Amino acid sequence: MSAEASSSSVLFNNKASINVSRALGELQAQRPVTINAPGEALFILPVEGLDDRRLAEFVSLCRPAMPDLVITRQRALAIGLGGASAPMAVQLSEASDSRKIFNLVAARQSHFAGMARNASSAAAAAIQLVKLSCGLPAVLAADIAGRSDDRIVAVDAEAIRRFAADAVDSLTIASEAIVPLASGTRSKFIVFRDAAFTDQVAIVVGNPDFAKVVPVRLHSACLTGDVFGSRRCDCGDQLALALARLEDLGGGIVLYLAQEGRGLGLANKMRAYRLQDEGLDTFDANTTLGFDDDERDYGVAARMLQMLNCSRILLLTNNPAKLDGLARSGIEIAARIPLEAPINPHNKRYLTTKAARSGHQLFGLKTVAAENS
Repeated sequence: MSAEASSSSVLFNNKASINVSRALGELQAQRPVTINAPGEALFILPVEGLDDRRLAEFVSLCRPAMPDLVITRQRALAIGLGGASAPMAVQLSEASDSRKIFNLVAARQSHFAGMARNASSAAAAAIQLVKLSCGLPAVLAADIAGRSDDRIVAVDAEAIRRFAADAVDSLTIASEAIVPLASGTRSKFIVFRDAAFTDQVAIVVGNPDFAKVVPVRLHSACLTGDVFGSRRCDCGDQLALALARLEDLGGGIVLYLAQEGRGLGLANKMRAYRLQDEGLDTFDANTTLGFDDDERDYGVAARMLQMLNCSRILLLTNNPAKLDGLARSGIEIAARIPLEAPINPHNKRYLTTKAARSGHQLFGLKTVAAENS
């Protein structure tokens, strides 16, 4: 196909986005990718899944350069690189093995005293790319300006930065069906899908009147809480409360979002749980792994509501970030309804941290504290 025909094709109409999708697939398969930015080009390899053989082959591929380890600002601070204000490139030695590198990326007890510098624009884009793949936010990176390798997918840093917004714009309704709930209430499950093949689901409970204010719950998927009844969080209880409240209100919508672990992904959520078992709270566990406390973006939720012709809502939440995120995306929030789940010995610290450090409005937690004082 000619370049002119390709530019007008519905199959090949956005080469930059296609390359990002291909790069994500390569990272998930633990293969290297080239990141291009003005004046630089990097070979990168995710730390997720790194072993000594893969490390040795990547070092050989990059020679004569020695790869750096690129980590986020949060992880840099966690390992003692004070004053970090951006992703950092950490200089590795020839003696570094995969275990030492993984510890620099994910272990609680880790410290780095070597050379480090602010990461380049291409390296910062590489961090964005691995986050999109739900991997650990760290890569090995080597400057390979003037070189190329036909085996390696190349992607532009600017295309990575645009990809998340483009994915929201690409959202379509893939399928829908009527599903009766356990309570007997009729619901409709509407599956949305974006260009990256991420599924998001809107559950229309009962028969809400979309010409009026619609009660809405934004609920991030939680395998442990929603499905298995984990006591470490309040997610499963909140989902049950939300469904009951929507039924009481005559109907509404649950947006069930593919944002496990506050946007970290399931594997990283389990890593954060491990750090919590070692003494960190949920906020510090996330940032110790190199993430923000909350990696979620509610642009996709706003787009789903707009596609459902729902622009004025009553939001069931304790989290002010959800109010702000939807409002910034053009959704009018008429009021907030709190949704407080039972407190138990396993989730009390988690809920306390969310209230104290993330601003969640939990009146029940204050009541418990007052009763115990």
